[in-house]
Amino acid sequence: MTTHDRRLTPARPDLAAAHLEGVVAAPRYVAGTPRRVVAAVADLGPQPRPDTGIDTQLLCGETFTVYDETPEGWAWGQSGTDGYVGWTSGEALGSPGPAPTHRLAALRSFVYPGPDLRLPRSDCLSLGSRVTVTGTATTRGTDYALLVAGGAMVLAHLVAVDAPPAEDYVAVAERFVGTPYLWGGRSGFGIDCSGLVQLSLAEAGIEAPRDSDLQAAGLGEAVGDGSADPSGFRRGDLLFWKGHVGIVAGADTLLHASGFHMTVVAEPLRAALARIEAAGTPLAGVRRPVTTPGQ
Repeated sequence: MTTHDRRLTPARPDLAAAHLEGVVAAPRYVAGTPRRVVAAVADLGPQPRPDTGIDTQLLCGETFTVYDETPEGWAWGQSGTDGYVGWTSGEALGSPGPAPTHRLAALRSFVYPGPDLRLPRSDCLSLGSRVTVTGTATTRGTDYALLVAGGAMVLAHLVAVDAPPAEDYVAVAERFVGTPYLWGGRSGFGIDCSGLVQLSLAEAGIEAPRDSDLQAAGLGEAVGDGSADPSGFRRGDLLFWKGHVGIVAGADTLLHASGFHMTVVAEPLRAALARIEAAGTPLAGVRRPVTTPGQ
């Protein structure tokens, strides 16, 4: 079989997605079954096991095409958001259902059993999650969105799925400061470097690949020769090292989900450049995301 990136190609030695017939060789091809993520966050990993670590995560309301399932309850398929392929728990997936009407614009927000903040929370969702709202209710002056799946959320934390994108993706990323670093994380509960870039850009209406190497290969446009001279950097530029990406948030500020600090941190840019290079990883390139109109 021709070598393909397993992260983005729904193909294994024993099966492949039907749309890949004639592209990759496989003993059988599967059309796939559309599902929607019903868990707040679902881990996606390389193996149908809970002890192998994760590659990325799926957020509530995102779509996922299932190509294979195991008797133990694992589902193998592909994310409809960024095309990432892997294994997730079948319990995290439900029927496609009605299309989401709203997305969560707050970093995190609770789901309550009903429209009342005094009720015990039933779940908590991350920025970027999508929900289907069927109506609204007001309790003691607070407006709530009533969800088709049951429960309610504070209406002010939601925006329509077709609402105008955020004007400044860096401002979105800055809201994550203090969020714990999590390898493969892609939510307001825990996030890694490329997850921070992807989620923040998504709020600004800019699609981005999931992993830092994929982002470095083609996100936006290359800036200069990729040198480590900060004088030419602009707010919003992405700095790439092998296996890492950070955001220029100001003249001397680097914003990134850092495994060194184990949190999302804004730190002095020049000091960070020196520290990372001293650890044996020099700056590999600089890219400027293509912005949406009005940015």
